[in-house]
Amino acid sequence: MKYPLHGFLLCCLIVSIISCKQPKQSSNNSNNLDSIIGLGKNPYVPMDPSPMDMVFLPADYPIRLMQLPLGTEATPPVARIIYSRPHGKGRQIFGADSLSLCPYGKEWRLGANEATEITLFRTVNINGENIGPGIFTMFCIPAMDSWEIIFNSNTNIWGLNRDPEKDIFKVQIPVKTQSPAIEDFTMSFRDTNEGGVLLMAWDNVKAELPLVYMR
Repeated sequence: MKYPLHGFLLCCLIVSIISCKQPKQSSNNSNNLDSIIGLGKNPYVPMDPSPMDMVFLPADYPIRLMQLPLGTEATPPVARIIYSRPHGKGRQIFGADSLSLCPYGKEWRLGANEATEITLFRTVNINGENIGPGIFTMFCIPAMDSWEIIFNSNTNIWGLNRDPEKDIFKVQIPVKTQSPAIEDFTMSFRDTNEGGVLLMAWDNVKAELPLVYMR
């Protein structure tokens, strides 16, 4: 090119003119992000602050179901728990103080919202006592070094509407400290050679309830 500098400047001018004709985008990235997120916002039911969860024994039962060939009848699990998961949100969870979310010596529904529900599909042995198949609500009375776990036959109840006359089983289990503390109350099963262990953990505390299969 005879006039390379002139050609370069001409190209820059053309690019500048084209750019000026393009619609301007907002410099506010947060507004753009909000508009993108807003496209998928649920207009019907807001998200529950304490979401419901479901856990099984055996722990991998949902995976086993997905691996079954079509048309195969599934074997029921040993146990299933349905519960809602509260969050710590900076609050004191366990303690002797009456302002604690779960004060020592006071019953707790082992979760939030509707009382936690356990379904036993077969007989299990807990602390030497056989518990037959059925649906039960679970409650807990926490203390500094132990939790009292209660199975109650009054089902489909909200909150702490427990009828002590319908308690069918109680057991004391030790608690341990854990670090780091966890924000969300968690229940999960762990498989063992004898059956399974139900882990219950929140904040810096955890407790385990062994369930032994009856052969």
